[in-house]
Amino acid sequence: MYKPCVIIPVYNHPHVIRAMVHKIVDMGYPCILIDDGSDPECKNILFDLARESEQINLIRFDKNQGKGAAVCGGLWAAHKKGYSHALQIDADGQHDLKDIPLFFQTSMRSINDVITGSRVTDKIPLSRHYGRAITDILVWVHTLSLKISDSMCGFRVYPLKQTTELLDNVRVGKRMDFDTEILVRLYWSGLNISQLSTKVIYSRDIPSHFNMFADNIRMTLMHICLFFGMIVRIPKLIKRHF
Repeated sequence: MYKPCVIIPVYNHPHVIRAMVHKIVDMGYPCILIDDGSDPECKNILFDLARESEQINLIRFDKNQGKGAAVCGGLWAAHKKGYSHALQIDADGQHDLKDIPLFFQTSMRSINDVITGSRVTDKIPLSRHYGRAITDILVWVHTLSLKISDSMCGFRVYPLKQTTELLDNVRVGKRMDFDTEILVRLYWSGLNISQLSTKVIYSRDIPSHFNMFADNIRMTLMHICLFFGMIVRIPKLIKRHF
């Protein structure tokens, strides 16, 4: 049975998270919030949200562990609660919530696929544009495929059985390297990756938690690991494609 939920990793986004969660619950989707060590203001808002409705569940990390760790916590929790699929969405308000039904409808038609967003925007900052382009090229190398065109988009639906099985057996990045690495590893495991265009809003009023130095180092090390992982999988990947 197809039973979806929405998971939101949250780290200090007190000004937008309440409205986001209300819209998602009003659409009829249960929501799992993961408080990744937020400051008291945001922490209190999340606590109040969890008390408002049985449709809202809250997981708390006392200390910030990183986006990847928070998402993994949400995926495991969703699977244990009996959900079949989970939609990951960022807490900063950049994603278009109106696209959530489309993502779930597409997932219902291909229940074993990962459905991930491909961002559409006219105002992407240059630093993000070049970073995204470089990562896209490297992901094509890691998968020997052009299937994944925006691996850094944090708007996606996971089939929980296959995803949690992977997470139980493979270590993935705990911070900003997570989004790209989990897609590549799910692709390696045999899952199909389907992409949907989705609008995003970049604004100076929306803080980014991407650390230009530390997270770029993590991304570089991740790509090195994935490259060598691809080398040992070349026969399997070639067989899959041809």
